[in-house]
Amino acid sequence: MTGVDEWLAAFRPRLMHTYLDDTVAAHPDRPAIDFMGRCWTWGQVGADVEKATAGFRSLGVKPGVRVGICLPNTPYYTICYYAVLRAGGTVVNFSPLMAEQELIRQAEDAEIRILVTIDLKDLFDKAAAAHAEDVIETIVVCPLADALPAMKRMMFGLFKGGERAHVPDDPAYVHYPDLMARGGDTSPVEADPEELIALIQYTGGTTGIPKGAMLSHRNLSANMEQVRVLVGAAALGAERMVCVLPFFHVFAMTAEQNLCVLIGAEMVLLPKFELRELVRTFGRTKPTLFIGVPTLFAALNNARNVGSDDLTSLKVCLSGGAPLPADVRERFESLATCVLVEGYGLTEASPVVCCTPITGPVKAGSIGPPLAGTRVEIRDMEDFDRVMPTGEKGEIVVKGPQVMQGYWKVPDETAEVLHGDWLRTGDIGHMDEDGYVYLVDRIKDIIITSGYNVYPRKIEEAIGQHPAVDEVTVIGVADAYRGQVPKAFVKLYDGEKLTELALMEFLSDRLSRLETPRTVEFRKELPKTLVGKLSKKELQAEEAKSAAAAEAGAAEG
Repeated sequence: MTGVDEWLAAFRPRLMHTYLDDTVAAHPDRPAIDFMGRCWTWGQVGADVEKATAGFRSLGVKPGVRVGICLPNTPYYTICYYAVLRAGGTVVNFSPLMAEQELIRQAEDAEIRILVTIDLKDLFDKAAAAHAEDVIETIVVCPLADALPAMKRMMFGLFKGGERAHVPDDPAYVHYPDLMARGGDTSPVEADPEELIALIQYTGGTTGIPKGAMLSHRNLSANMEQVRVLVGAAALGAERMVCVLPFFHVFAMTAEQNLCVLIGAEMVLLPKFELRELVRTFGRTKPTLFIGVPTLFAALNNARNVGSDDLTSLKVCLSGGAPLPADVRERFESLATCVLVEGYGLTEASPVVCCTPITGPVKAGSIGPPLAGTRVEIRDMEDFDRVMPTGEKGEIVVKGPQVMQGYWKVPDETAEVLHGDWLRTGDIGHMDEDGYVYLVDRIKDIIITSGYNVYPRKIEEAIGQHPAVDEVTVIGVADAYRGQVPKAFVKLYDGEKLTELALMEFLSDRLSRLETPRTVEFRKELPKTLVGKLSKKELQAEEAKSAAAAEAGAAEG
């Protein structure tokens, strides 16, 4: 058997809460969560999850019942997540930054009955609006102040009290302490991990339209164990990870929270990214593991008050969500004196698919080989049955136990991306003779100019080589003659100056004529997703609006 077959033969799918049970039994007195300086042991987390299990059961949670979680990184997230799974329910993640109508639409689509949120106006008011429209039956309200250390709790009451929501005296609103005090059946659900859906995670998928990827307990347990193989040097019950990527994002949920539960690592939770607070937290807690996105590592590189002593406790760091520039990786490794590896994945694969091995080798531009138990092939974009030869570009397709069950309530979309056991990623790439995968671009992001395919990522990499450029995003914009042409949006480092003409001269021997951007727009900031990944959709919407306005003006003229 191949290595892939050997791993699959040894893998035994499990219900997710059983990993927590094992860690609680093995390390009851070891630290599990540090939230702003207040700490919980694994024994305390396990006891709270059991209480919350009974509480959720009293609200009707069982297999087939979906529970929304709209929380920042707090102890409440981990406790409620594992309690819902223990009760047999399905978690549906909601971003705390969602607009009210977005939250309502997702809650309607997922058909959730219960939503867990926190007693801050910005979050609570959106949940209350969903209840007012009869979309959500019950809201579990978690008190932020109760999770803080005594001094910070007092300061929150004095200076942030106005941010607290007014929770109506209504049975539809269940206070978290009351949920925990209800008592009842705390026994774990008995079910088939192959069949029971643990998570519905919303994603744009390969078409850009939000839909819920259904991930079973088998899918999530496989991926957390695959990531565990990747970070093989981690010692059980002895590691510490600073968790700043939000758990409601599938990458952080798997590679931060679930991995920490599996290996008994302490989670140092930060509810949002603030560079100064992140640096202070590194200095205070001395983490050994860290998961981030390229923009986060770049920010740490550029932070004036980050000294090498703040990062030298780190053993392993993993970057995902976007391509990791070589200079960012090399500079961070020099500061931290540890390995920073790049991974690749997508929500539909729970999400991690490939990653550079911790022990190397590192290949420039590669996202590494597939994880344990994972097969990746490069297929012809026009003929799915044709596997491309080594080194030739095509669509990246994935097969493994982490691949989703399908999209929630959209069988046609499911049929588009699942071909038997193979998942079509919508990403273009190639593979070398050692099995290392190279990501070229997204199929939907290809710019077709004068009939030729132009890849934005190649243009972005070329522009990113200029020493004055901090961040860059390239999109295709309409052109009457060529159909589409590239347009670059560029953010410079503070204090740097660069003109469009100077940048074009810099690119003259790096890009072909068709690849060279027709226009460059310099901006102070570029739009990003919630996990810090550069986002194109806002820029595409702006360009579409401008084009429509220009057309309307021409018609009036």
